[in-house]
Amino acid sequence: MRKHILIVLGLILLVIAGGVVYLAWPDTAKLPADAVTGKRPQIAAPREQVIPTVDVAKVVGWQGAARPTVAAGLQVQPFATGLDHPRWMYRLPNGDVLVAETNSPPREGGGITGFVMKILMGRAGAGTPSANRITLLRDANGDGVAETRSAFMTGLNSPFGMTLLDGQLYIANTDALVRVPYVEGATKITAKPELVIKLNPGGNHWARNVVTAADGKTLYVSVGSSSNIAENGMAAEKYRANILQVWPVDKNWRIYAAGLRNPVGMAINPASGQLWTVVNERDQLGSDLAPDYLTQIEFGDHFGWPWYYWGGYPDARVEPKNPALQEYSKRPDFALGAHVAALGLTFANETRLGARFAGGAFVGEHGSWNRKPVSGYKVVYVPFAAGGFPAANAKPVEVVGGFLDKDGNAQGRPVGVIADRTGALLVADDVGNRIWRVSAR
Repeated sequence: MRKHILIVLGLILLVIAGGVVYLAWPDTAKLPADAVTGKRPQIAAPREQVIPTVDVAKVVGWQGAARPTVAAGLQVQPFATGLDHPRWMYRLPNGDVLVAETNSPPREGGGITGFVMKILMGRAGAGTPSANRITLLRDANGDGVAETRSAFMTGLNSPFGMTLLDGQLYIANTDALVRVPYVEGATKITAKPELVIKLNPGGNHWARNVVTAADGKTLYVSVGSSSNIAENGMAAEKYRANILQVWPVDKNWRIYAAGLRNPVGMAINPASGQLWTVVNERDQLGSDLAPDYLTQIEFGDHFGWPWYYWGGYPDARVEPKNPALQEYSKRPDFALGAHVAALGLTFANETRLGARFAGGAFVGEHGSWNRKPVSGYKVVYVPFAAGGFPAANAKPVEVVGGFLDKDGNAQGRPVGVIADRTGALLVADDVGNRIWRVSAR
């Protein structure tokens, strides 16, 4: 009899627990997406999730003549199609455009986390093997369409960022910064890449970016964390969640800034010569937390990860605690919204899209997986004031949208954004497998 009572009690508790999980999952946003943007976003109370909210748009691709929508006064057309997961771009001095056709390296580890990540990657169109290629695109006749395409470099290891410095092309592979000699006008490089510095690979954030500093002598390299909140221990995060400063002649480097969960897009602000970046913040605190952000970076900055977010809000999940860091956690300059997956970044000094889009920054938002309803899946513009920072009451302005169809499926997902030689904005669409060109009418 007692055994039967215990069984019944166990079933009741199971039903109650299941009900709690059902009521709490998936977590739905209680704030409008726009409320978690700007210089002073609303920071909601955390809603911790043991089972993460999963709401990623299913990829269906662009059908027929479908294309993104653009802000009034602009037009959009394909610059290049038929690419293999184009993520990042770099414009060479002669106007040629390099595009990294790349994806995550094979992921190690299994368990529930590995299982969920494989499902997410497949649904989001990110589960295919990396092409490990940099392709050169050339629009010689200036009609806004690349008529020449060549495999510029192959055999790389999940390449992402690219930059030129002193006749060398630097490429940020997932595990190393490498370089090759560059000759203007070349359509192919066969030289074996030379190692500059090694980078710690593996984990959830594989993309490494590189930009040339304003001093013309050093490089900045971004390396995201290997996990959400250092749940595998800080030893696994050695030299991760950092932006590094590299002296390429000597092959020396140092940590330039820290506490940046996943800084991907980096750019030099032309008004100040300072480094700026966009950062993907943490997951599983609810659909309203924590905001991804755009911020200036200075030497010695620490933005709090994994212990703190948005300038000192503690993440109670992280052990051991680090109370001494709280007052030194730098608050970012501009919130872009919760879970938008901000990746692309370029300043508007080289674009020619009209007075409305001059003097600020463009951000490619790849789109959320841990928010309901979804956020991101667009390119936004952040207006800046004359002092070189986002305007006091600025909000992100949608410039390119329509990446989600009427059923909420992803026709494409924006990543890198750069200006072409005419001042049009190029947008790498990694699951639409094309690059879009946005220009003034």
